[in-house]
Amino acid sequence: MVETVFAGITLAVCVVLLVRLMLGQRRQQRFDAAARRAWAGCRSQARNIYRWRSVRDESAAAAQEAIRRARTGADRDGNVIRPRSFRGPRKPH
Repeated sequence: MVETVFAGITLAVCVVLLVRLMLGQRRQQRFDAAARRAWAGCRSQARNIYRWRSVRDESAAAAQEAIRRARTGADRDGNVIRPRSFRGPRKPH
């Protein structure tokens, strides 16, 4: 299965290079510029996917930290949660 995929990719690359050789000089330059733009687009998409994963991991860690703080920093009176920070005076001045 893997050999078939590699053979197909190799065949596709060879056909693209053969078509490029049959083009004139101006069209070769335009073809090369389009290929560079396509490659740059693929690279930026790959970077965005990587960033999205790292942002997702960071947000999951932040959510877990918030859940941990909410569980430990409050007293419960039935279904009412009273944070310890509310014990002080209502008006600090």
